[in-house]
Amino acid sequence: MNVYKISKILVIVIGIIASILFISNLGMEVSLDNNSFVVDYFIYLSYFAMAIAFFSVIYFVFKNLITHKDQLRRALISLGLFAAVVLIAFILADSTEIKLKDGEIISSMSSKLISTSLNTFYILAVVSVGVLAWTGFSKIKR
Repeated sequence: MNVYKISKILVIVIGIIASILFISNLGMEVSLDNNSFVVDYFIYLSYFAMAIAFFSVIYFVFKNLITHKDQLRRALISLGLFAAVVLIAFILADSTEIKLKDGEIISSMSSKLISTSLNTFYILAVVSVGVLAWTGFSKIKR
């Protein structure tokens, strides 16, 4: 039995369990005091489903990357380019401490990480808009 069939069976079983929990929860009042155990089951079930989805995706990605060497090379190049963008964003990030309205202070490292995240987003947004404009221009040019 291959991994696809096993994951398909697990998805069906989890779907049936979630349906049973959902139907059993329909008639109950929505009160966290009485129904917190049902909410806990849904949360644990979603964690379990997320873990299955995550590990199956990781498995199939690595399986395909190992069998196709050219895809592995392209994936590593893409990962390296993304790491370079994050490194550039980290270098350009501001690291000043910020005082909030309630009196708390955001540390310089937290400020630098937040600024890095924003800079990364801005760089990737500009690159994606540029790529879209370039492809649109090249289609018009033909």
